[in-house]
Amino acid sequence: MDIAFAILAGLLVLAGLVGSILPFLPGPPLGWLGLLTIHFTVYETYSTTFLAVTFGVMVVITLLDYLIPIWGTKKFGGSRAGVWGSTIGLVVGLFFGPVGIIAGPFVGAFLGEFIVNRSEYRVAMRSAAGAFVGFLLGTGLKLAYCGMAIYYFVKALF
Repeated sequence: MDIAFAILAGLLVLAGLVGSILPFLPGPPLGWLGLLTIHFTVYETYSTTFLAVTFGVMVVITLLDYLIPIWGTKKFGGSRAGVWGSTIGLVVGLFFGPVGIIAGPFVGAFLGEFIVNRSEYRVAMRSAAGAFVGFLLGTGLKLAYCGMAIYYFVKALF
């Protein structure tokens, strides 16, 4: 049974890594579930403090992942249209592979702002840049967390 749990934990931390890039998979929560699953095997027994801290960090990163792109868009002068455009661009970008996932939020924020304020090309560009920066920051945080989960998973096995 421990081997089955270890395989499940490995699949969860890998799904977490993939979910750090794809918005429809919750990357950090899957990574944490992988750590929790390996905890219930003979390979590793994490302390309650470790599990609580990693859970807390996971919750904060998950919340920040939704807030950072909004903050980036607004900080760079964007409006609600830019935020919505960025979100829609990310979803549409999924159909265009890695390039679409990266370019989607930028193009979406630009189009959202430009549709609302046709005469304000600079505002649309700034909003798009903010959405892109926010996307990169959120993705970076999720990748770092899931990288940590993979590290502790591998460490538990060896």
